[in-house]
Amino acid sequence: MEVILSQDIATLGKTGDIVKVKDGYARNYLIPRLLAMAATKENLKTVERQKVKMMAAYEGKKAAAALIAEKLSKVSCTIAVEVNDQEKLYGAVSETDILRALEQEGFKYERKDLVIEKQAEELGIFEIGVKLHPEVIGKFRLWVTKK
Repeated sequence: MEVILSQDIATLGKTGDIVKVKDGYARNYLIPRLLAMAATKENLKTVERQKVKMMAAYEGKKAAAALIAEKLSKVSCTIAVEVNDQEKLYGAVSETDILRALEQEGFKYERKDLVIEKQAEELGIFEIGVKLHPEVIGKFRLWVTKK
């Protein structure tokens, strides 16, 4: 039996995919749990309309994330840290410190959103990324200075 997936299922596919499964699996598991629907002409048309709407919403979110990334590229955060006599940090700048500095600039994100290529273990300027959308990563400058 062919069904149209209503949700992502790791073993079968993504939402909107048409997959062939055994009749019993479809009737007893997928369809009652609203994970899939029968692949009829009417359901195919409905799914196509939903895909168009989902793609429009996805592109809208991507465009909004691009605008935020542009604003974020103009942000520069400064973190003052304790250093020893040789200008070495006592530790690395943590993600929490970075998030606090970014929040002071008016941007609030979570640790999982940060994309750090090189850990800030010395004084200097670092470029830190923030995942705003699956396809958009905004970057800002982080200045690590001594107290």
